[in-house]
Amino acid sequence: MCDGKDGVPDMSGMDGIRENAIINAWAGRFRRSPDQHNEPHETDAELVEMPGEPERFLAITIDTVSEEITEGIYRDPHTMGWVTAVASLSDLAAVGADPIGIVVSVSTTPDADEEFTRRVAEGLEYACRAHGVFILGGDTNAAPTTSLTACAVGLVPRERVLTRKGAVPGDAVFLSGHAGIGNALGLARLGGLPDDAFLESGYRPTAELAMGRLLRGFASSCMDTSDGVFATLDQMMRINGTGFVIDCNCSRMLDPNVLDFCKRTDTPRWLMAAGPHGEFRLLFTVSPEKVAGFMGAVTREGLAPVSLGTVQERRAVSVVTDAGTTIDVDVARLRNLLYDVEGDMERFVREFVKAGEEWGLT
Repeated sequence: MCDGKDGVPDMSGMDGIRENAIINAWAGRFRRSPDQHNEPHETDAELVEMPGEPERFLAITIDTVSEEITEGIYRDPHTMGWVTAVASLSDLAAVGADPIGIVVSVSTTPDADEEFTRRVAEGLEYACRAHGVFILGGDTNAAPTTSLTACAVGLVPRERVLTRKGAVPGDAVFLSGHAGIGNALGLARLGGLPDDAFLESGYRPTAELAMGRLLRGFASSCMDTSDGVFATLDQMMRINGTGFVIDCNCSRMLDPNVLDFCKRTDTPRWLMAAGPHGEFRLLFTVSPEKVAGFMGAVTREGLAPVSLGTVQERRAVSVVTDAGTTIDVDVARLRNLLYDVEGDMERFVREFVKAGEEWGLT
């Protein structure tokens, strides 16, 4: 844990988040390639020099879908395959890369039947078709639990690469589209709600590849929201040493289906942005002098980003509520909660809701 004054842990630093500390511990055991362009945590995909290629970096990333299956958030094999592909492709989008393709590793239980494996493969293939990419190869294994991994590779122009670092006070903050479908599904599964409270078939997130390519000419920083909107803001705050003032207008920020879900189930809408199960939107910042050009470009491309707020100098995620009050949200408390409750999902949901009530979020 990074030390602050008088030996007090600095919870605003990278190691104030348990997951970051775990990543740092692993990374510290490995040699660093002299051909790697990015520092740890700075990018969604790793950026590597290629011999004889002076104009582009190789972008490479890997993601595994396992916990979501074990915890029962994903029950449909098609969803499992779909999200496996999208998770890695989204990391490419967040660095503005043009995809080359993906390779996969599929581990299934010995009792998995032909229908299960067919549906997983179908989800992988349909997601790749939707994004115009191909599965180039992979590996299969038998394991005690189902685990699906995808490694995506792409190319990104050296002079126009996107990273999570570069946000400065005054920059505008945007989300590439409506949020909330990931947390709606997660809460429906883990919160004791009826199976049909939010249908799993309604969770088909996409990787924002077109937006990522467009952002190469406009964004000062960018990260995908695979861990939810609030967690993404918190991580970018730590990386940039700045904060955010966010207009938490849920009617504008959240997907219409999520707003309906909240109304039907009497669920606080803030949970849909603060929960840890995202939907792979891009959260990015744009300097004031580029906002007009950016808005013109997205209009021409038929894209519809959501304005969230601005970057502030103070290191805090400050949320402006529907009532007009401003609240500093302790996102670290939310991000570390799963470790604090030692994986007890029912307690996790209760404590998460309790935190929002203490802050006055609705």
